Amino acid sequence: MRALWLASAATVLTLAAPAWAQTETDQNRTQSDQAAAAAPPETQAATDDGSQISDIVVTAQRRAERAQDVPIAITALSGEQLASRGITNTLDIGNFVPNLVAQNNTGIGSANAYFLRGLGSTETIATFDPPVGTYVDDIYLSRQNANNLSLFDVDRVEVLRGPQGTLFGRNTTGGAINVIMKQPGDYFAGYAEVGYGRYNKVLGRASVDIPLAPDFAIKLSGYFQNDDGYVKNVTTGERLNDDDGWGARLGIRGELSDSVRWNASFAHIVANGENILNFTCNPANPSDCKGRFVTSGLAEIDGPPSPYAPLVISGRKANFGMGQESTSDIITSHLQFDVASDTTLALITGFVNLSQQYGLDFFDGRAGPTVSVPRPPVRGLARGGFVIVNDGHHQQFTQEVKLNGKLANGFIDYVAGLYYIDERNKTDFADIFGVSPALSLLLADRILHNRTEAIAGYAQADFNVTDQLKLTAGIRYTDETKTIRLNDNRASCNDGTLEASCLDNANLVAASGARIPTRQETKIWTPRFAIDFKPNDQVLLFASATRGFKSGGWNARASSPATFLPFDPEKVWSYEAGIKSDWLDRRLRVNLTAFWLDVSDLQVLAGLLNPTNGTLTFLTRNFADYRNKGIEAEVTVVPVDNLNLYANVGYQHDNYRLPKNAPPFDAYGIQSVEGQLAACQAALAAGRIPGGPNTTACANGIVTANGTISTPVRTPRWSLALGGSYKAEIGDSGWSVVPAINATYHSKQEVAIANLSLYDQPVTGTNGTFPSNPFGDGAFITGSHSASAWLFNASIALNTPNNRWKLSVECSNCFNKEFIQTSLSNYSYLNAPMTWTVRARYNF
Repeated sequence: MRALWLASAATVLTLAAPAWAQTETDQNRTQSDQAAAAAPPETQAATDDGSQISDIVVTAQRRAERAQDVPIAITALSGEQLASRGITNTLDIGNFVPNLVAQNNTGIGSANAYFLRGLGSTETIATFDPPVGTYVDDIYLSRQNANNLSLFDVDRVEVLRGPQGTLFGRNTTGGAINVIMKQPGDYFAGYAEVGYGRYNKVLGRASVDIPLAPDFAIKLSGYFQNDDGYVKNVTTGERLNDDDGWGARLGIRGELSDSVRWNASFAHIVANGENILNFTCNPANPSDCKGRFVTSGLAEIDGPPSPYAPLVISGRKANFGMGQESTSDIITSHLQFDVASDTTLALITGFVNLSQQYGLDFFDGRAGPTVSVPRPPVRGLARGGFVIVNDGHHQQFTQEVKLNGKLANGFIDYVAGLYYIDERNKTDFADIFGVSPALSLLLADRILHNRTEAIAGYAQADFNVTDQLKLTAGIRYTDETKTIRLNDNRASCNDGTLEASCLDNANLVAASGARIPTRQETKIWTPRFAIDFKPNDQVLLFASATRGFKSGGWNARASSPATFLPFDPEKVWSYEAGIKSDWLDRRLRVNLTAFWLDVSDLQVLAGLLNPTNGTLTFLTRNFADYRNKGIEAEVTVVPVDNLNLYANVGYQHDNYRLPKNAPPFDAYGIQSVEGQLAACQAALAAGRIPGGPNTTACANGIVTANGTISTPVRTPRWSLALGGSYKAEIGDSGWSVVPAINATYHSKQEVAIANLSLYDQPVTGTNGTFPSNPFGDGAFITGSHSASAWLFNASIALNTPNNRWKLSVECSNCFNKEFIQTSLSNYSYLNAPMTWTVRARYNF
């Protein structure tokens, strides 16, 4: 089936681009393409006169190449494209890449959860690794906690779709997002920008290049942004979900000799954004639907005194009010040596220091929705409904040695290297459950220490069989070790005795009686094979097979030792066939990719709401395998000079696949999905309503309330991005006006693992009568189902001669469209409302 799918797709793609004889124009174009590929990105941008589609040089294969010459599914966006599409941070990128869904994590505005070709994670705790890796100048960011980067001085962004199992520093199953910052220029130059927007947003950005010597320059960059927040807390009177932050960066570029080059940077970034649960109508006054609302009684003001008193919570997190702050320091160094003709040795060093503090109420100061109480009454609990307070510190060091070169007179192009990472995390966090204004429960208070140490060796060779045909083979070997240490902060666990309920390494025993390991080791080979063929200089046909993996970890959100369970690595084989093509003297570009993805041991994260006591339990296991297949199209056209249009389309069809012959219970006492499915179907056959008594097998994990296997989350069948911009010259004055519009669409999707949603038609079963139902009968109340949605962004800019000054007005989500991005414990989290911004920029 896989071979038939790819063969059929490849045939369609090939028929879309019949080869023709290379003309003299093609030959001239080839020469300029080669020159562009050898030039830095800043030089390329200068050669684009608006009459053709510009090229972007990328490093997707760890060497500089035109994106059109890379046999990988990649979306590359230049700094100019980011600006014209209104992309100001990495979260916005998800609107423009086929089959990429990007959203803020629940509660944490500084953290993005990416789902690429169906693979992603919403978890930020340090025992989880993201399936879609984020890189800054080739330096991997291990933690998802602060990957919503402000794009304030960026050369380009590369989004690589599919597993990066060979060349990139950390294996990821979904793909990679690589942010490449601008290097210092040769001349004194820069820009300054200020802006004002909705919700009293003020912002400023600036950058300056300072040459210190003929072969040595620095770049100083920074940004600042502050707003009131788009959510009103009707209980405390505060405004929430602001996007405050600031950052500064020093870039260094030096030609130390004719054969030695050095690029380095230091960035300090502070992000205070939140994504707190909010509602379009005021829960305390449902007729008030003008804005976004929160009713939690947990205030933003930090203690002392502790807002959770009389609960005894250890450490400074006891004083955290509502909100979050992350602080990141990122140091990068690239030292390159020309060790021989056509051979370059690179030493790539990175250090990342991240701290994050937050106190977040995930239940809006009340209980979570259930089939019995689908609209929990507003209570405004001062200590919150379900609160997590977190004080985390995360450090990582990476060192890579990379060799690029040629062999056998250019017959072989190769990349080889070694990679080392040492990551150390300390997370001090507690869970608080509000019962009443007078009573809150401390469910857990613990410190988690965990470390990851890995070393990998990799090599990839391109065999240039002919001028048109290339074969590629690559391999990576990874040897990784992970360890954890868990200590309970509660006084009863530190009085000389250790109760069985204490979260401590000594108590890590599963319900089955099996010991839970505190160490995991993974040794794995991840190969890549590819073939590409260029019938002429405007068309590239390619096919590939790539293996990747994502590390295992532990269910660190557990509030009891027995559920602090390990999960295994996630492994994937990805098969692709595609075409990249330029037409009509490079006024039309059509790139198509078909993919088939097979994942074994998929890591599935579930948040389970106990219908009896209302508490929330997190559980992650390798519940199933996974398959996804689809097609991606990226089309760009310049029909007339200065008019640039694009359309990106993604289609995917996926499903969970249950392992054959799985035992009824695993080594830790967790029931198999087949066993759970049978138990749920038996409960339904007995007339019981899921969510009521004696139905825990239904609407949990990947089993739905209907007794079926759930639909994978955040994989809309269709995604679409289209838009364009036009540069209208005002006579011969040198002034210009540039309007731009961008539209994005996604079809319906599910955003909670069990696909549970509640609807307003009452239902009666053998276990009771309930005012709502989980079967889709009646109007939607809350939960997992996310309807299809169109979003529109637009801008218009006025430029003076030579782009010295620029005045622009832009809007995001211009028509204020709302849709559900995620669901936690049956509450639905919405996208941000419409915003507008006016900007003024001066270039010098």
